[in-house]
Amino acid sequence: MEKRSLIYVKKVYGYCESKQMRILGIDPGLHITGWGVIDYDGYHLKHVSHGTIVTKANNSISFRLNKIYKDLSDVVEEFSPTEVGIEQVFVNSNPNSSLKLGMARGAAICCAGVLGLSVSEYTPNKVKKSVVGVGHATKDQVSIMVQILLNCGTVKLDAADALAIAICHAHNREILNSVHLRSGTYD
Repeated sequence: MEKRSLIYVKKVYGYCESKQMRILGIDPGLHITGWGVIDYDGYHLKHVSHGTIVTKANNSISFRLNKIYKDLSDVVEEFSPTEVGIEQVFVNSNPNSSLKLGMARGAAICCAGVLGLSVSEYTPNKVKKSVVGVGHATKDQVSIMVQILLNCGTVKLDAADALAIAICHAHNREILNSVHLRSGTYD
């Protein structure tokens, strides 16, 4: 089989060399919001940091949303991500829970938007399939795969979900980039 050069691949298929990007993944929740930061160069994933933002149920909604907003702002300031991936809201059987989750998502998206970051949204099944290979994987399975892929040791479930969202964004970002480059619509 003929060995093809990178220049040939670029010309024929429209691929380009990937640039280093830092991705913030966010798993929103009013009680616990997980966050995870990874670096991705188009070929390799590298763990940077992760954590959780915990709010107390006895505080007002406005206080809790403000804490999520401010703590995520601190994360963005400290780690300087270039893009953000966040989990989409799923419809819960309890409408009150769905509403609270939507508020936490809103605070996170608003934070990213105000700081000038693009935000991509992914369904829970898309995230699980991107990381585990199965759309209905358990939280434990996601956590184990995140630890294997990023070689980052033990990670709490909410932070592991956020790292999984960042990984999902890295993989899907490359696909979107390739499609846009071929059509000439991506800047």
